[in-house]
Amino acid sequence: MTTFPSPSDLPLDPERIRALFPAFAQDDLKGKAFFENAGGSYTCRPVLDLLDDYYRRTKVQPYGFYPASEQAGKRMDHAYKRFACAMGVDADWIHFGPSTSINTYVLSRAFESFLTPGDAIIVTDQDHEANAGNWHRLARNGIEVRVWTIDPETGSLDPAMLENLLDDKVRLVAFPHCSNIVGEINPAADWCRTIQKAGALAVVDGVSYAPHGLPDLAEINPDIYLFSTYKTFGPHLGVMAIRPELGRSLPNQGHYFNDDRLRYRLTPAGPDHAQIAAAAGVIDYLEQAAQMAPASLGGATPFHTAHAAMRAQETTLLQPLLDWLTARNDIRLIGPAQASRRAPTISIALEKEPAQAARELASRHIMAGGGHFYAVRTLKGLGIDPAHGVLRLSFVHYTSPGEMARLVDALSAVL
Repeated sequence: MTTFPSPSDLPLDPERIRALFPAFAQDDLKGKAFFENAGGSYTCRPVLDLLDDYYRRTKVQPYGFYPASEQAGKRMDHAYKRFACAMGVDADWIHFGPSTSINTYVLSRAFESFLTPGDAIIVTDQDHEANAGNWHRLARNGIEVRVWTIDPETGSLDPAMLENLLDDKVRLVAFPHCSNIVGEINPAADWCRTIQKAGALAVVDGVSYAPHGLPDLAEINPDIYLFSTYKTFGPHLGVMAIRPELGRSLPNQGHYFNDDRLRYRLTPAGPDHAQIAAAAGVIDYLEQAAQMAPASLGGATPFHTAHAAMRAQETTLLQPLLDWLTARNDIRLIGPAQASRRAPTISIALEKEPAQAARELASRHIMAGGGHFYAVRTLKGLGIDPAHGVLRLSFVHYTSPGEMARLVDALSAVL
């Protein structure tokens, strides 16, 4: 029998946390346990409140000459500053785009002109296609694309292979902080140091990491870091944090007359103004979560405290599930079996069609997913047919112990 901790054993009280997410109070979602958070999390109340207020009071062209317009621009600027503060950088690092997929596409187009034939870049096959495919396309311009391949059994990336791939031709290395299939948390700070020591730029895909605690970019020190706010309890936007001097040196992808405006150079299609302003609510929520955390967790800032509390919450809930999965002989768990080494994004290879397994889980009020999740290269590297795919179960800190127990009961029936 698998036993999960009681709510009183967790650093964050599930009831208090869940009260900040209106989705849990919706009648059509009650009783349904959400295990597809890697595809997008529920939205917290501070974001919804800001979004509603913006549309009601300041849904005008921002940065103009009348009060509503001035206020609209100030609300947007506030969001840039809040994210910068939470991530340990200056505000001119932060760029909001419509999605991370669009941000990486525009970024790769900028590098298309920045790099020259004979230059090399390194990508991994542990990535979501949004952070792999755009870089692979540079090969059509004579850029050498080197692939840092995963271990076919574990799905891990070997840092020794990175060092073997690096030489004076390499200008850029793109890698995931955490894979949306493997779930393993990669040592991003160490790898950034290795890459930059070799004279290359480090581009980190944090989409699958950020929902479990916003990264401290001062500690990781990437040249570019990307993630999605709709997976971090906010609106459907992509955040691209880019070293300002790099942002200014890359070819302008926006209107020519905005060439001297850093925020406009790499986000040519401006996202919804209201969503940018509302994104500040993500940071408000993290501060509220930090206030609920026990003092013993410490933390230099509320965001470090929130990060520590969220990770502790998740690993405490995750380990019993991993133990239960590894005890079975009819499935293949992808990635580490130690909760401390991974995010709570669990992919399972099984003989049954994963999409069918997800349908059967849905009939038992468990919301999960089956497929390749845009990580076709990863599945191929693991020897798994992408057309068959995997069953993926993903949760975050607002998942309750009761939901974890219900998941195991449902999996027992379905598997």
